[in-house]
Amino acid sequence: MIKTFKHASWTKRLMTGASVLALATVVGVGVDAIGVPVAAQADTAIELSAPVQGGPNFADLVEKVRPAVVSVRVKIRGGNETTALGDESPFGGGNGDQNPFNGTPFEKFFKKFGHGNKKGQDKGDNGGNDGPMAQAQGSGFFISGDGYIVTNNHVVDHAAEVEIVFDDAAQTTMSAKVIGVDPKTDLALIKVEGSNHPYLKLAATKPRIGEWVVAVGNPFGLGGTVTAGIVSAEGRDIGSGPYDDFIQIDAPVNKGNSGGPTFNLKGEVIGVNTAIFSPSGGSVGIAFDIPSTTVAQIIPQLQAGGRVDRAWLGVQIQPVTAEIADSIGLKNAKGALIAQPQDGSPGAKAGLKAGDVITEVDGKEVADAKDLARTIGGMKPGTIAKLSVYHDGKMQAVDVTLGELKDGKVEKASLKPETKGDQFDKLGLELTAAKSVDGAGDEGLAVTNVDPNGKGAELGFATGDVILKVGGKQVSSSADLTTAMNELKSGNKKSALFLVKRNEEQRFVLVPVGAAG
Repeated sequence: MIKTFKHASWTKRLMTGASVLALATVVGVGVDAIGVPVAAQADTAIELSAPVQGGPNFADLVEKVRPAVVSVRVKIRGGNETTALGDESPFGGGNGDQNPFNGTPFEKFFKKFGHGNKKGQDKGDNGGNDGPMAQAQGSGFFISGDGYIVTNNHVVDHAAEVEIVFDDAAQTTMSAKVIGVDPKTDLALIKVEGSNHPYLKLAATKPRIGEWVVAVGNPFGLGGTVTAGIVSAEGRDIGSGPYDDFIQIDAPVNKGNSGGPTFNLKGEVIGVNTAIFSPSGGSVGIAFDIPSTTVAQIIPQLQAGGRVDRAWLGVQIQPVTAEIADSIGLKNAKGALIAQPQDGSPGAKAGLKAGDVITEVDGKEVADAKDLARTIGGMKPGTIAKLSVYHDGKMQAVDVTLGELKDGKVEKASLKPETKGDQFDKLGLELTAAKSVDGAGDEGLAVTNVDPNGKGAELGFATGDVILKVGGKQVSSSADLTTAMNELKSGNKKSALFLVKRNEEQRFVLVPVGAAG
């Protein structure tokens, strides 16, 4: 079964049915004060002389923070109810035309609960302006006394109406306005009227792994629900965006918790509940929070202008592995390897080249490619960034005036047609001069066929790729490739960096020297 990451918000459900409590009675056995079985006495009640010790008590903490946590109700137009405004239907497949319970006593419940998006419909469209209002629910928390509330972007995305529900006896409801959203970090800021709202403080630093934490939110529309656990890991990248840096917790988090806070024992917000890892849609003890440090960086920008302005370096990057570091002579496997500077970008204008490794920004070490993306993304457009760059075996300083990141799609060129070329047996690739494929006179070797059982396929080569450089040297024939690999072999290099162009993007592929040449 394929396990998926799912956002932790949930469509509003009509809940029916009753809970049944079963009590088990055991005759003839009792428990004394220290837990040793003794003969039961019918007229003696078991009592504890003192509360059980050893576990943490979160009651005081919860009593203080709960008033600042709210449920977020969202209405969207269109008849397609979805879980989490676009998450998968719990009935699977995302196809609203298929009811897995057809012909069974459960068919009416499927209809009542709603189902996923209709086949072929864009989840973000929600059916346009026709059809009834559908509802979804999430969580949020006050970040200031004058009514600003933090939640997830995916909770309020494409909302026609937003309201919040307080966790009080009256279930007080207020209309809310969306102030700003940031899809790249999945954060949003909404606001209600009034003042003197109880609000929460953000933790200034990330929690330590193993710390106790408490999550409060609105799972499955139940509202005011408290769960506890520990911080399981940090720095998680779950593939949801370019700035992934999630805190992993094991406090049970479910659909509807999205946008709600997780607290440390001081009552500070350490993160915003955003996603869960679950094969079934329910909690399996793995949840992911946006760190409070990210929230502190993003929310003021949303409050000021409704959007986030990010700096832009304009280079395609990838991680530096130990093998890559060895192949280029870099001492430590850290930093971000530049696969391609974009034409006209700040990085290209500053002289950054494919094969360069950015190791520091403004004196701060760059751990990996994700770290560089987060660092640059957190800077303002127009900032002069001072980079330390490993170039051609030497460190050099490069100053770059950062541009502004613009949203937009990059059009990809179609794959080049296959033509018969030279067979490069050890890699299982057929190669030919790139200019003979498209007539454009490009340098490099075009991959015209890939043996699915060969080493090249294992390394990720595909028909239409163009090999531009091997070990930093331009190649335009299979002979050039063989020569480059033999030189690396004679230099006792274990691996070679192939600079490969696919459509309009470049990347480095690490190829064992013995696999070619």
